[in-house]
Amino acid sequence: MGRSLLFLLAAFFAVLVSAVRDPIGEVIRLPSEASRFFKAPSDDGDNVEEGTRWAILIAGSNGYWNYRHQADVCHAYQLLRKGGLKEENIIVFMYDDIAFNEENPRPGVIINSPHGDDVYKGVPKDYVGGDVTVNNFFAAILGNKSALTGGSGKVVDSGPNDHIFIYYSDHGGPGVLGMPTSPYLYASDLIEVLKKKHASGTYKSMVFYLEACESGSIFEGLLPEGLNIYATTAANAEESSWGTYCPGENPSPPPEFGTCLGDLYSVAWMEDSAIHNLRTETLHQQYQLVKERTSNGNSMYGSHVMQYGDIGISSNNLFLYLGTNPANENFTVMDNNSLKLPSKTAVNQRDADLVHFWDKYLKAPEGSPRKAAAEKQVMEAMSHRMHIDSSVKLIGKLLFGIEKGQEILSSVRPSGEPLVDDWDCLKSLVTTFETHCGSLSQYGMKHMRSFANFCNAGIRREQLADASAHACTSVPSNPWSSLHRGFSA
Repeated sequence: MGRSLLFLLAAFFAVLVSAVRDPIGEVIRLPSEASRFFKAPSDDGDNVEEGTRWAILIAGSNGYWNYRHQADVCHAYQLLRKGGLKEENIIVFMYDDIAFNEENPRPGVIINSPHGDDVYKGVPKDYVGGDVTVNNFFAAILGNKSALTGGSGKVVDSGPNDHIFIYYSDHGGPGVLGMPTSPYLYASDLIEVLKKKHASGTYKSMVFYLEACESGSIFEGLLPEGLNIYATTAANAEESSWGTYCPGENPSPPPEFGTCLGDLYSVAWMEDSAIHNLRTETLHQQYQLVKERTSNGNSMYGSHVMQYGDIGISSNNLFLYLGTNPANENFTVMDNNSLKLPSKTAVNQRDADLVHFWDKYLKAPEGSPRKAAAEKQVMEAMSHRMHIDSSVKLIGKLLFGIEKGQEILSSVRPSGEPLVDDWDCLKSLVTTFETHCGSLSQYGMKHMRSFANFCNAGIRREQLADASAHACTSVPSNPWSSLHRGFSA
């Protein structure tokens, strides 16, 4: 089945990993201007924690090919616990289908780097499986126990002097973040929840670290100053983020692992936090180090870490949000501090599933059922991608004509402007498309900008329904069909 396509895929994967073979041993040096944001500990108690630290950690995916997202979140939990945060103040959202997945070569163990320790042990199961929802995530932020449906009941029950850290890791697209359940998380809804949290007067400052493709679009033109919220994102509003410690990279995961172990931005901030004294390192210093590492030397295998909201908060020490490992408290971050890069390696987040499926195909014995199953997954994934891409392109032509259609699909608003004016329109058009053309899935989120542009151009649900019905006369299966994750609101 599809042998010619498999040969093309072999060439594709050769190109995918060809530029990630040679270790470069680069050293990241903190720019000297960052000294403006450096805060040394003082004897008069300056910058000492006054309130309680709270944290929400959320992995928005499921499926073994998305191993890295839950690995990121479990690693973050261990980091915070070593930093001194209490378990009752850390709320964990993850589907929890990785540790004991039949594909996991180390049952009950999750690692976040090739030689890393188990990060799964002791992680609380606050919200798992079908309880990992947008509604529960928002309820946890707001401290609204009555709005919860399932789960442990833990919420951020914070007061006016408390500090909140939120870390999210998953797939994303322009204006949207993935969730393992329907609906997905739209930027406008998240911002409204953050505004509501601020209006309640139940925190002193909040820090939000966001790992996802086009993650900058979640805050671009949407997160205002004055909410006492500082956010950094793995990518700007127009580019993908990157997986790391993937098969074919250097360093690569242990040979029995056929999936990426972490995400580049996430690994960068956590590996930085693990070695430094967070009583003295500031958010800005970490931002600079993570930005440098995630850009991968400004290569095509990296992304641009961004910052939004109340940038002045970045002068705060990381200790206020993450605590700090006592073993690191004799280490002070200075202007010439460095973070060594293992190599210039990364895999586009949207290709990480293909890397996993292809690795399974290559390792399976010839003629075995595993070989056939892996081939089927590769073929279905590629067919799904081609179906989504061609359907959106054809709809653009049907709505606006051949030349104008492509212009509308690829239009990007000026920096600082939100993705779309009418977010209800965006949700409606995505639901309409999926009704006729099937789930966008994690790959199809890249087309959210096209649907936003349809709304900005005045297209409404009935028009898109007619165009979609003509464009999608058949819908191929895909390897995520049993884990359908729709966008319907």
